[in-house]
Amino acid sequence: MKKINSVSVVIIALALIKFMLPFLLQSSYYEPHRDEFLYLAEGHHMAWGFMEIPPLLSVFAWLIHACGDGMFWIKFWPSLFGVFTFIIVAKTIVSLGGKIFAVLLGFFPFITGSYLRIHYLFQPNFLEIFFWTAIAWSMISYIQTQKNKWLYIFGACVGLGMMSKYSVSFFVLSILIGLLLTRQRKIFGNRHLYGAGLLAFIIFLPNLLWQYHHHFPVVYHMKKLQETQLQYVSPASFLIDQLIMNLPCVFIWIAGLVFVSFTRKTNQYRFIGWAYVAVIVLLLLGHGKNYYALGVYPILFAFGAFTLEQLTVARFKILRYVFVLVPVVLGYLFIPVALPILEPLKLAALYERRHVDKTGALKWEDLKNHPLPQDFSDMLGWDEMAKKTAAAYNTLDSNEKKTAILFCDNYGQAGAVNYYGSKYKIPAAYSDNASFLYWIPDKFDFDNIILLTDDEQEMQHPFIKNFKSAVLFDSVTSYYAREKGSLIIVLKGADSTFKKFFIEKIEKDKAKVKY
Repeated sequence: MKKINSVSVVIIALALIKFMLPFLLQSSYYEPHRDEFLYLAEGHHMAWGFMEIPPLLSVFAWLIHACGDGMFWIKFWPSLFGVFTFIIVAKTIVSLGGKIFAVLLGFFPFITGSYLRIHYLFQPNFLEIFFWTAIAWSMISYIQTQKNKWLYIFGACVGLGMMSKYSVSFFVLSILIGLLLTRQRKIFGNRHLYGAGLLAFIIFLPNLLWQYHHHFPVVYHMKKLQETQLQYVSPASFLIDQLIMNLPCVFIWIAGLVFVSFTRKTNQYRFIGWAYVAVIVLLLLGHGKNYYALGVYPILFAFGAFTLEQLTVARFKILRYVFVLVPVVLGYLFIPVALPILEPLKLAALYERRHVDKTGALKWEDLKNHPLPQDFSDMLGWDEMAKKTAAAYNTLDSNEKKTAILFCDNYGQAGAVNYYGSKYKIPAAYSDNASFLYWIPDKFDFDNIILLTDDEQEMQHPFIKNFKSAVLFDSVTSYYAREKGSLIIVLKGADSTFKKFFIEKIEKDKAKVKY
């Protein structure tokens, strides 16, 4: 039996810590995130694509449903892929000649910065970061070994990465640019690279055909994203955030970037430095959000950890204490911003004492500071909403329920009501927002609507007069929830004018994405 060396033991131990730490830190007070409800819903509507993302995440959503929909399973997959990403970083470090100290340095970013949150949210980002890292690792492994199998692993990672999030294409393009700009351009003379490209294309083809069949709804989605969110991203804030997101370990990735970009001994890895520059430029041109670049850093952490270990082997050993102390201290201070470790009231008080508002961590998409980070507020109020929706639904008699529908303004509301639906024994909710639009029947009959809306002026809109009865039943009162103030309205006796208007609106909404 092959003996496991001490470095492998350390990697396994750190991987276990990486997996368990978020479960130990996050307060049980919080519910699934708004976006998690959408991606969980996609697991009930398996397809080769969705309006927002490719299909791979829905496979894991389906598995979560098969396991009972508990919070542990929702968080299991991002935590597991966080472990996989760290293991790739550790293996890269070892392939460079790194030892235990370098592996430890490569581990710190995963428990002290933004990855702590990324790897606890069931969103496509955890898959994207894994595949970005795997793409870089497979190309590095090919360069180290010159074995063509690594090119096919590269191709498989590209294909699967594209099936997880389209932004993987930015990194693939950046890697190719990096290769072209360095002596590694000779790889383009290897026919196996094109075989790898064909493999990636075959893996991605089902989603590409789905996009074609549905007239490329991703274009519509990106246009809406650009109009509603990306236009507010400034280049200066984007660049500053690249430092802040990994602040406790910023010196590690900078050391890695310097190592691959300027050191003579690492000419073979210089394409990684160019790839980083290309990613940042592409995201700046596209007004990408700060976290869109998070996938490019793990491989830089690997090079940086190796560099700092080598720097302190014979000289400057005292710096090793600094390299450990800085991430530990800053990471400890960063944890309450990365994960909601306390109930909202206590967490908001902690932020106030530490003046966290001055860091930008409390700024939402509306560019205003709030008591909690937007992600944390997006984890509150959903059970209350579903429970009150059930109470509103149960005000209908048995005949009224037969012709009643639940309709929600946004995917978070619809996803939450459906997630808690079995608990409160209410029918599935509809919405014309995001991929929920696809799941509304083209034709259906109704007389009554239980409406969930984030429009506080909803009762003043003219369509209210098209119902025999309109009652503002309740609202979401959870103080720190982003959905605070959302209304639950009971509408009875829709007239023919409204029914026609409603059906035509759904048809127009579907036509916008050319469904």
